[in-house]
Amino acid sequence: MGKAKGYDVAVVGAGVFGVWTAYHLALRRASVLLLDGYGPGNSRASSGGESRIMRLGYGRDRIYSESAHRSLKQWLQLFSSKADSGREDYQYFRRTGMLWLAREVDDYCQAVLDNLQTIGAHHEKLARAELDKRYPQINFGPVRWAVLENDSGVIMARRAVRAVVDEAIKLGVTFRQRSVTAVPSQLIDNSVSLDNGEAVFAERFVFACGPWLPKVFPELLSELIHVTKQDVFFIGPPAGNAFFDSNNFPTWIDFNDQVYGMPNLDERGFKIAIDAHGETFDPDSGERIVSKANIETVRRYVAERFPMLANAPIIETRVCQYENTSSGDFLLDRHPAIENVWLAGGGSGHGFKHGPAVGEYMAKLLEGGTPEPRFSLASKEKVYQRRVF
Repeated sequence: MGKAKGYDVAVVGAGVFGVWTAYHLALRRASVLLLDGYGPGNSRASSGGESRIMRLGYGRDRIYSESAHRSLKQWLQLFSSKADSGREDYQYFRRTGMLWLAREVDDYCQAVLDNLQTIGAHHEKLARAELDKRYPQINFGPVRWAVLENDSGVIMARRAVRAVVDEAIKLGVTFRQRSVTAVPSQLIDNSVSLDNGEAVFAERFVFACGPWLPKVFPELLSELIHVTKQDVFFIGPPAGNAFFDSNNFPTWIDFNDQVYGMPNLDERGFKIAIDAHGETFDPDSGERIVSKANIETVRRYVAERFPMLANAPIIETRVCQYENTSSGDFLLDRHPAIENVWLAGGGSGHGFKHGPAVGEYMAKLLEGGTPEPRFSLASKEKVYQRRVF
């Protein structure tokens, strides 16, 4: 990439999309500045928190299954490079398996199964009798069968984001904990101002700001990206109970009831969250306190589906946010009015796992690569109708 005053590229936002974009640009020998006001994997970020699901299944949405498959390989390659044994490092990835709970007639889970077969992912289809035998912790109720992704599991999110930053810095990326105060309508002098009054110069800018994108570009994105509050709960299994530990229990999704969860990792508790989108949320000033209504919803679901935990306490809670486009598709596109600005966002709820593929895509896009129509700004609408799960 051509050299300009300052950096070739400034990436604004050190969440998973931003750090992998910086990493892939550095692989291409670009000089890169990575900026984040709160730091990589911070608690306000959608990439913050301890854990994120690594799954390959996306119903019929093969574009995301293939993206996740490519990304998993890159995640594991990165983690292997940081592990003494030459295998993925336990502190970054837990191969728990990913269990899809299906009803008797379940088009989505059937499509998950078909797509896993197409991309060659290791998986099993489990009948109800086998589920009851393997997982006595679960009262399956209306669930009649399931799909198990054997090689999927959990990425330890905060640690993983910081690991990518460390590797990007080794490639020459400069990281600074600063925020961009405002973006002029035209970057005539190829600069933006930071919170300390300093001007940063770069030939190109990638804004990978997650839930901050509508705040940075309000006229363009305030009605196209929806930021919502999402409550997460950790249930404490009884003393001596190992049924919900990761060697006995998988990560799981029940999209029919819009609930997902993870086993007890690092003794933090059994994680469970509601996938339905919550109320509008501000990532800077929003109070990160879970709602009483969601506490009651989670308790009812846990008592029904996991009877062993019916009387178990909630030992920890967390509030993060989703930042979704109208369909749930990513927004990975050039700014329509500022030719040296690119936008990367719309990933919350399902985007974390795709970080490597998104970073690679953005690097190619800046080199003049062919854009994917589904990721374009033009495909985004004001009326919210989720299609990506």
